[in-house]
This record gives sequence, structure tokens and C-alpha cells, in this order.
Amino acid sequence: MGVSVIIGGDVYPAGKHMALFEQGDAEAIFGQVLPNFLEADCVVVNLECPLFDGNSPIVKNGPILKASTKCINALKSGQVKIVNLSNNHILDQGEAGLRSTMDTCTRAGIITFGAGPNLQAARQIRVMSIQDIKIGFIGLSEHEFSLATEESWGANPLDLIDYIRNIKANSSEYDYLVVLLHGGSEHYPFPSPRLMETCRFLVEEGANAVVCQHSHCAGCYEEYLGSLIVYGQGNLLFDELNQDHTFYEGFLVKLEIEKDGSSSFSLIPFEQCKNTFGVVMFSEEKKKEFISTINLRSKAILSKNFVRERWSDFCSKQRHRYFSTILGHGRLLKRLNRNGILTRILYSKTALAAVRNFVTCESHREVLEKIL
Repeated sequence: MGVSVIIGGDVYPAGKHMALFEQGDAEAIFGQVLPNFLEADCVVVNLECPLFDGNSPIVKNGPILKASTKCINALKSGQVKIVNLSNNHILDQGEAGLRSTMDTCTRAGIITFGAGPNLQAARQIRVMSIQDIKIGFIGLSEHEFSLATEESWGANPLDLIDYIRNIKANSSEYDYLVVLLHGGSEHYPFPSPRLMETCRFLVEEGANAVVCQHSHCAGCYEEYLGSLIVYGQGNLLFDELNQDHTFYEGFLVKLEIEKDGSSSFSLIPFEQCKNTFGVVMFSEEKKKEFISTINLRSKAILSKNFVRERWSDFCSKQRHRYFSTILGHGRLLKRLNRNGILTRILYSKTALAAVRNFVTCESHREVLEKIL
């Protein structure tokens, strides 16, 4: 008899839902997907913020997130068994925030992985034994502001060398390995060429399922060497206003895992936080349309040319915003540079080439990262 594992996307207990989280009202929050949680042998989600009642924000760019420790009540009542903490917001409140999150989860009987008091702890593969099938979970994060070091708290970084060493040392401890990778470009429903090669390599080196989160939109998937790779499953519950409609659409990944390491999967689509409370299942018509779109994308990414061309188009649209940010433009200059006028006037091709060299050359980038 196999084991069923439900993987949910990003969870941020905020806005009009925070009180419901604190009250432990899983039915109001997870709504029509809750029966899937209750029927599964294991439910894992990505907790996208620290649970912390204090205030100790770190210095970073981008939003700084947190929620109260009482918000754990809804995860517990929703039968979430294990949470991934390897993401770009888990260190938003520093060591105190992450420590509080892990302590809060432990008191609630919820297992954590992907972060810890140092790199050694953050990289630990958490193994759950369910019906004599040992399932390993590891969380990886792209390099932003949340990463652990050998001596400091944080999330487990995406480090392929370390990943291989970790797998070689611990592969005998589990029958099936799930990798949750927090990475990719936000609001982009396809993998970049780099992300696709990275995920395939994770599979080649031992992962049975790789699920990318963080993109805040539903993406696509592929079956590679008998393993599932999901390139973005969208948010599970992320209450934020004035976003594109894709922000409010996502899907659960349901794995049916057998003792011999084989598995099958299904996608459970839904809508969340859009003009309503909680998670709502699509109508049958909308579900068919949504799944059809995911399947079409998934077929398209099997072409390397398609992946490269879509990525090139996406990057072209980000060009001026990225230049303004990396060159230190304030709000006014960013507005003036919306069409790249300031970049062309103030920065020569040689100056931009120097920026490129510092970012792309491994040795230059290593120095730059240390300085910053």
C-alpha cells in the first residue's frame, strides 16, 4: 500500500486571514482543499514568513514579512505535518524570528526542515517514516537575504556541491526524496534555462520529486528520468491585494509513493484569496481550462528553443527596471529610466560591461559578495 503526500505552496498568514489563522480555523482558510489534507498521509507546505511576536527586521531590499506565533494554530488544525522554512523571507526578523518560528512549530508538533541555527542544521534531510516508507525532505533556497552560514542562523542555500555531498552521505536513510526549491523568477510561469538544468541535475543526483516554489504563479511541470519536476505551483494562501489574477491561482501536488520508490502524481487546482476568504476549488469548466493551460506549457518547455526564447522575452521586459536598481536610481530616476533613456545617456557600454563582468565572473562576484 502506497503513501499519499500533499505538497502545498507558499503560505503567508496575513491580511484578513490572520485572525482566522490565530483562531485555528483551518476550514475557513483552506476551505475546499482541506479534505485533501485530512485524507493524506502527510501534508507539507512552505511557510513564507517567520512566526514572531517581536520586531527585529533585517536590512534588505523588498518586503519584510512576519506573522504572530498564534498563526501556527491553523496549520496544526489543518493537519499540516511538516513545513519547509528554506525561503527568501524566513530570516526577515533575524535570528530571533527564525528561532521563534522553529520553537513555535516544535511546540505544535509540526516538523521543520530547510533552516536552522547554522548551515549544518539547515541542510539536514528530514526523514518521515510513514507505513514503512521513509520519505526524505530537503529545502533549498536561491541566494537572497535568508541564508545560513557555518556560524549563523538561516535557510539552506542552493549549493549543488553541498547537495551532492549531502545525498551521498545520507541516501541510505530514505526510500524517496522530495526537494522543495525556493527559486525562479516571480510571476513567470516557465523555468529559465538555468533553473531547468538545475532541477534536472537534482533529479540526476537522487531527487525523486522537485517542486519549485516562490514564483507566486502556477507554472508547468515535466517528468524527467521517471521523476516529477514542478516549475512553480503558485501560492497556497497568500493574502495580498492588487495582484494579477495568476497570483490567486495555484495547485496542490499530490504524490502517491510506493515502497519501491516509484510514484504517480496529480495536480489539484484552486483559487485563493480573490474576492473571498480562503481557498476555493475551481468549477469543473475552470478546472479543465486551467489544467489544459498547465499541460500546454508543460509540453512547450520540452523544446529548448522555446525555453530560451521565452526567457529572452521575459528578460527584455525587465531590462530597464534591473538597470535602475543595480545602478542605484531613486524613485524619480527609476521613473525617468522606464524606457532606458538615463542608462543610455549616463552609462557607457564599457561601464555596463564592467558591471556584467563583476556579476558573471566567479572570482569578481565572490569579491563583490564579500564587500556587500
